[in-house]
Amino acid sequence: MVLSPVLGKLASKRVVLASASPRRREILTNVGLRFEVVPSWFKETLEKSSFATPYEYAVETAKQKALEVANRMHMKHLRTPDVVIGADTIVSVDEQILEKPVDKQDAYRMLSRLNGKEHSVFTGVAIIHCRSQDNQLQTEITDFYEETKVKFSDLSEELLWEYIHSGEPMDKAGGYGIQALGGMLVEYVHGDFLNVVGFPLNHFCKKLAELYYPPPKHNVQHKKYDSVPSVDTFENQSEGEIESSNFAEHTGARKSDSSGMCSSATHNSKSSSSVRTGFKVPLGNQNGVSESAAKLPSKILELMDGFRASKALFVASKLKMFDLLKDKGPLKAVDIANQVGTSVCGTERLLDACAALGLLEKTSQGYSNTDSANTYLTSEGECSLHSFIIHSDDHLWPLFTNLESAVKEGSRQNHLAFGKKAEDLFKDYYHSQDVKQRFMAAMHSIARLTARDVATAFDLSQFKSACDLGGCTGALAHELIQMYPNLKVTVFDLPEVIANTSYFQPSGQHATPVTFVSGDFFKDNLPEADLYILSRVLHDWPDEKIHVLLSKISAVCKPGSALLVAEIVLDEKKTHPPRAVLQSLSMTEGKQRSGSEYKELLEKYGFTNVQIKITGNLLDAVLCFKKNLSLP
Repeated sequence: MVLSPVLGKLASKRVVLASASPRRREILTNVGLRFEVVPSWFKETLEKSSFATPYEYAVETAKQKALEVANRMHMKHLRTPDVVIGADTIVSVDEQILEKPVDKQDAYRMLSRLNGKEHSVFTGVAIIHCRSQDNQLQTEITDFYEETKVKFSDLSEELLWEYIHSGEPMDKAGGYGIQALGGMLVEYVHGDFLNVVGFPLNHFCKKLAELYYPPPKHNVQHKKYDSVPSVDTFENQSEGEIESSNFAEHTGARKSDSSGMCSSATHNSKSSSSVRTGFKVPLGNQNGVSESAAKLPSKILELMDGFRASKALFVASKLKMFDLLKDKGPLKAVDIANQVGTSVCGTERLLDACAALGLLEKTSQGYSNTDSANTYLTSEGECSLHSFIIHSDDHLWPLFTNLESAVKEGSRQNHLAFGKKAEDLFKDYYHSQDVKQRFMAAMHSIARLTARDVATAFDLSQFKSACDLGGCTGALAHELIQMYPNLKVTVFDLPEVIANTSYFQPSGQHATPVTFVSGDFFKDNLPEADLYILSRVLHDWPDEKIHVLLSKISAVCKPGSALLVAEIVLDEKKTHPPRAVLQSLSMTEGKQRSGSEYKELLEKYGFTNVQIKITGNLLDAVLCFKKNLSLP
């Protein structure tokens, strides 16, 4: 079964995948389906015990994910999609549902339960067809599920822990990924292999064919609802996801019953499906939006207003309003103004703007943080982006204010933005203690956000030692040690950086400590290692500097040693991801590169077997090996 009969019908439609899963994205891309990714913000907190079977839970979760995206795009962005695809994959053993492990012990608990047993992998899928009529969103929902039986071999404790330490289980339902290292655990698979990977492609294709070439009408069941089921949402996204889906929460959807959920259909077999019509979301004149607004160029308007939203976030962060609300919220505008020393009217307008952007919640009791604000915008959170936001306001905003001059001259506009040359500005970073620590904190926040995906993009267990060149605070180094306990990691950076790394080291760390060595990787000898790492380094330097650096690394690498590069990898057209393309406008001496450009660059310095992993996070990963001299 292939998609080709219906691809023509879908080619002109706005098709949306309500999932950030790179595996689902790859499966659907490979069959030629054109779609955009808008990750769902639905909180996967449905009560499992309320479902008679595990697959009903998966189907309902998939449906709620897709509904949240459909409603948000229609109400918030005035971009009604034509088709939204939602999916949820779970593992079930002994009638118990296993989702993604929260830590290594949880992964061990899951894998131990699966050890030597047969279990079921269920994927629930929802296909929602949407249209806007008379200011209302109308949806027709088709959902189904697929079950695949998988049996694990009898595995030793040593093998289970070796797999857990690889890091692969942490974002996989049931704690394993069959398409990668997890395949070594599996004795047999009965059913659709891709279903275990994360999406039942064969069943999906058949269902699409049924929808576009339907059976007689008496075979299709219709159920009508008066309103859209309400959904809880959250914003736990990478920056790339924020770009595609906008940083806002879905609010205001009306409840269809006291539980806030619509009734789930009864499923009698894995091929069962239900179609529902009649969901209506009135727009009316809500927030001043009229019917004709849907005809406005919403994407262009969003871009026009983007600078306002950024500055509102920057100012609220600089005033530490999110910190205040986390500790004391909800608070009235007057109380916040008194605490931070601002005017009441100005504070209220800023708070309302943050609420409109989905960063705050506003009730009769006052303003309070959303979950995403507590996680990412407070200054002390483990995943805090506060320091990078302040860095963006202080150092990136002024550069982009002078973008016209940068484009005309083709160079960075430090002299206009800061009244200093680039080299003098660089000295400020490392000679002013406050500026230095703020800059390092900004780099640390991004490194923490990306470290797990970079560390687990490839299996690095073969290496005994690693050297992170320009590793700054050691955030990636510590993650590598967590994933690979036998790996000894050295961070090599400028003396001014190394002198200030103690502030950023994790507390209560029982793993082997990271070694910090000071030096200049352009001038000094590099520490010996099996694996060298360049994270967020290559894009920042001109070709002549890169030549010096890669020549040095190539010279010290023994055959079989490797280089891991963590950068944003552009597509071959150099138009995606947008964040990287926009970042290049800061006119640094370096540049962003595509996958083929990285391959060509690294091969030029004697590296082979160049592998590229698009992580879906802010940084991608490239791994290559020093050529074995015995090979041609």
